[in-house]
Parts: sequence; structure tokens; C-alpha cells
Amino acid sequence: MSKKKLNIESILIHTGGYPEKETGAIIAPIYQTSTYVQESPGKHKGYEYTRCHNPNRTRLEECLTELEGGKYAMVTSSGMSAISLIIQALPKGSTILCGDDTYGGTFRLFTNVYQNLHKFIFVDTTNSEKVASLLKKHKPELLWLETPTNPLLKITDIQKISSLAKKTRTLTVVDNTFMGPYFQRPLTLGADIVVHSMTKFINGHSDVVAGCIILKDKSFYDKLWYLHKCIGPNLSPFDAWLVQRGLKTLAVRMRAHQENAFYLAEYLSNHPKVERVIYPGLSGHPEHKIAKKQMSGFGGMITFFLKGGLEQSKKLLESMEVFFLAESLGGVESLIDHPAIMTHAAVPLTERLKLGITDNLIRLSVGIENKDDLKDDLKQALIKAFK
Repeated sequence: MSKKKLNIESILIHTGGYPEKETGAIIAPIYQTSTYVQESPGKHKGYEYTRCHNPNRTRLEECLTELEGGKYAMVTSSGMSAISLIIQALPKGSTILCGDDTYGGTFRLFTNVYQNLHKFIFVDTTNSEKVASLLKKHKPELLWLETPTNPLLKITDIQKISSLAKKTRTLTVVDNTFMGPYFQRPLTLGADIVVHSMTKFINGHSDVVAGCIILKDKSFYDKLWYLHKCIGPNLSPFDAWLVQRGLKTLAVRMRAHQENAFYLAEYLSNHPKVERVIYPGLSGHPEHKIAKKQMSGFGGMITFFLKGGLEQSKKLLESMEVFFLAESLGGVESLIDHPAIMTHAAVPLTERLKLGITDNLIRLSVGIENKDDLKDDLKQALIKAFK
């Protein structure tokens, strides 16, 4: 293939997706091996042991690196293991400034597992003045951003906040799970590190648990790789193969997710039993202008609030027929979730209420089914919820 720079749709198909050299197989085999034969002690073909390297992971990392505009990528056994590697790569006693509306599992990891290793300070990262003040006061080693956030879909200005962080030599990490590299590329906006739960949109088929880290700095990558080798949160060859298969359709899937989500967000916005809808693509979203500036699309996630309480929420959730009631997101099938009970149960009640994660908050991961089938499902469930 020529050296011409490819567009993202072609990168998804061809980068790391080259035919297998020995036989010409257009799809790479699954290198389901634990070890590799060496010609002489220490003399090998780049692979020693699958905990360290595997050809399926190499191919996937090549594609992810180019997609996010990085220089290095590392895939792991889960999104949480990717986050753990980054946190463990910091000097003991580091200060980490973190967005207050973050995934419940990330909050639990920071506050219940690593709270004795580092200091964590939580802040609304959409408030650049507050972020600037805390950066100046604490000079943290790391700034952790989710944008859009989970589940309130708040949008942080990545370029602005990353620029502020550079003044205090603070590394900026962006969890890009909700947008994926198709709609948002944080490294091109000034972020230092990007993480994904590849379980979600990148894989897109709800059949893999996986994570990844993409960055440009070799010294920090070397720290991560050493920890990865020592601790062993490696992605299996088969799972790496599945994720790369999923990546091939990322562009068409993301466009379908967005089309359906926009349609449903507008429908819910006009429904008499819905109090409020949060979707970055709606002009009424508080950070809609920032979303338009740094994202090429608005994604497949919607949050909305019922005009009711826990009883109505449970009735709605139990009445869905096309949407599945389940945790996770980003698969081709539509999922519905109650964050207060499910994905964000680890966040203390007082913190949830302070953030606005109430009993009438519902999160949708909009799949790629027929949009009218999805609307009709919401319509009938909303009727049942208020009977």
C-alpha cells in the first residue's frame, strides 16, 4: 500500500489489518500461543512471551495509535486495568485532579483502592477558573478528564484545560470512551494520554472486555509497559482479534448510533412525562458550542430525567422490550440503565445527589436498530411507567 495518509474509515480497515505474510490470509490468524521459539538465547522475532507481546495485540495497537494520533498504544484486559496502570506509573504520593462526574468504577478505584497511594481532588472540569485555581494551588501530577462525562454528559473544553495543565507540568488524561476516536481525538487537542474502555464503542458488539492507552511520550510509555509486563493485565489474543474485527465497522456504527440518538433525544425533549434531556447535540445543552468545536459528532449516549421518582423509573426500566436493561454501553444493541442503582452505586448518596444523579435519571446507550422501533419502545414504556 502507498504511503498516502488515509482517512479514518480506511485506517479502521487497513492499519494493522494487513494480510498475513506467510499464507496471504486477508484476516490475521489468532496467535493463541503462550510462548515463542527462540533461535538462540535472547534472539527471537520480537516475541518472547504473550504476557509481554502478541501479534494480535501488536496489530490492534498499530491501528489505535494512528486513530488517536499518538505514537504508542497499549491494550489491556479491561478499561479499569488501563486506568490502574496509569495511576501506578505515578510517583507515590502524587496529587490527581479528577472530574467530579466520572464513571462509578473510576470513582471507586480512586477513592477505595488508591486513596492511600495518592491524593485525589474532585472538581467540575467544565469550570475552567476553578480548575486553574486548583492547578496553581496543588500542582498535581495528573489531571483526569471524562468528556462527555458519565452519566451527566458534561463537556470539558479539552484544549483549554490541557493548556492550563501544561502551565503546571500536569499530565492530562482524557477518558474518550463515550466518543471514541471517530468523533473526538483528545491528543490533537493538547491532551497527553487517552484511555478507552474498548468494551464499549471501539469493540461495539458486547462480547469483549478490554481497555487501551494511547500517548505520545516514550518515557511514560516505557513506565506503563514495564508495569504491564510485571503485573500482567494483558489482553488475550482472541479478545484482541475480536476488538480489531469490531473496529472495522466503527465509522458506520458511530454514524448510526448518532443518527438514532439525535432522533430519540428530540422525541424525549417533547415528551410530557420527561423533565429534561441531556444530549450534546441539542442546542440547549450547556456546553453545546464546546461540543461542536472539539467533536465531529455527538455520539450515542443520552441522559434524561423523568417527571417522577424511583417507582416510575423502575416501571419504565422493567417495561422496555427493545432496549435491554443492562450495565455497559456502546454495543450495537440499545441498553437502558439506572445509574443511581447500577453503574454509579459506588458513589456515595450525598455525592450522587450533589452531582444530580437522582432516582429519576435514566441513561440510554442508543444502538443501531431501527430508530422508530426504539422510539415506539420508549413510548410504550413511558405510558406504563405512569399508569
